[in-house]
Amino acid sequence: MKKNRSQLELTKEEMTSYGYQIIDAIVEHHDTQKQKLPVALGSREEMDSLFLEEAPEMGTDPTQVLNFVLEKVMTKSTLMSHPKSYSFVPGPSNYISAMADTLATGYNIFSGGWAASPAAAELEIVTIQWLLKIFGFPKKKGGGIFTSGGSMANLTALTTARRIKCGDDFSKAIIYLSDQAHSSNIKAIRVLGFKKEQIRIIPTDSEFKFSVNKLKNCIAKDRLEGLMPFCLIATSGTTNTGTVDPLSELANICKKEDIWFHIDGAYGAAAILSKTGKSMMKGIEKADSLTVDPHKWFYQPYEMGCLLVRNHKYLSHTFTEKPEYLRDIEGNTSEINFYDHGIQLTRRFRALKFYMSLKTFGLQEFRNAITYNIELAEATEGILRKSKRWEVVFPATLAVINFRYNPISKNYTDKELDSINQYISEKVVSSRKALLVTTILHGQVVLRMCLINPRTTLDDVKETLELCSSFATEIEEKLAKG
Repeated sequence: MKKNRSQLELTKEEMTSYGYQIIDAIVEHHDTQKQKLPVALGSREEMDSLFLEEAPEMGTDPTQVLNFVLEKVMTKSTLMSHPKSYSFVPGPSNYISAMADTLATGYNIFSGGWAASPAAAELEIVTIQWLLKIFGFPKKKGGGIFTSGGSMANLTALTTARRIKCGDDFSKAIIYLSDQAHSSNIKAIRVLGFKKEQIRIIPTDSEFKFSVNKLKNCIAKDRLEGLMPFCLIATSGTTNTGTVDPLSELANICKKEDIWFHIDGAYGAAAILSKTGKSMMKGIEKADSLTVDPHKWFYQPYEMGCLLVRNHKYLSHTFTEKPEYLRDIEGNTSEINFYDHGIQLTRRFRALKFYMSLKTFGLQEFRNAITYNIELAEATEGILRKSKRWEVVFPATLAVINFRYNPISKNYTDKELDSINQYISEKVVSSRKALLVTTILHGQVVLRMCLINPRTTLDDVKETLELCSSFATEIEEKLAKG
């Protein structure tokens, strides 16, 4: 038999040199990120011209490939961890967790079952227990699993709810959520095969909170029609406004009606670490399941979502399968195989970055960072309210602030204001100096800032508002000329 000459390896010296080049690039990026433009722009045609080619038959010098990637790929990606990246939900990340991810990937740890990596499984158990305590879930009975993000956590939660509440027949099952619920929930509902007629989207009130009375009426009507209400999805920190639904009231309704209570806290649940957030999260501990996204406000790199449940058996009863090829590695009941607690069999070692960053910085530093973010949004609201040019459309809530350009000296129509604010956003993004996009509130186009980056300063916000004002003046001059 011929010797395998294609082992896909470098020499120790080559690996060392290559590794240092990558670490140096990452350190330089973290150190100089604020001086960079946060927004990357590029059409499909431009990207094709840079990257489109046939798979190469012969290799290229590794340093040459790395330099190409650093110059052409990394510079063509929007920096969601930049201090002036305000849109969607930014990903601030942190260097310790980034290095932890490098370790997990470098060692190629399989985190699906205990037998493959007992240490990886144990760290997931430990960090899940940390989260159970933070959110007031039962420590002994409770459980959870790390996922790729909130979308997979919500899908896992709804799959579990359907199994526990409906068994194999969900033909009459009804699920309830508000018009401010995250789109990933609708996607999960569709993936699970529910029909449009089984979904109840309940209107929110003037503060974008779940309307309790409308929900009660809807549940009563469905029961009278012989249907089966089985799940309610509340939100602790909506993406649009940071609003927290009336969790305690909703929990009481679910208990009375025997409905699974799922809370999507992908964005805002982590705020429970702050004094303000804790008061807003009352009732979160009553959920049957809770989605949290550590790659948002727990400052972890992508991908890291999490699902917590009141009873770990909910997950194992939903997802456990016993194929023949896994029969030798089942272990005992205390040795958790996380492939029995969720959808994935093959899983990366996500717990490591959360573990290492909390061990390094301590929970108090995370509390301080989250408190700072909330106070930064409130300070931003104060600046906007003192200006004759800006209108606060929805107050600062869990580090989200919605506002629009609406000078008191002018009498612009709603249509004109929509056009002006859309123009401001488009010009800011095209300038590449900040990522600031719009959303729709009360039928109005508004600018939305999500300020969860602990490295964003009030000066960054002021500079961005000045940039917005300059583009507002520009569009006003165009409007004046007709």
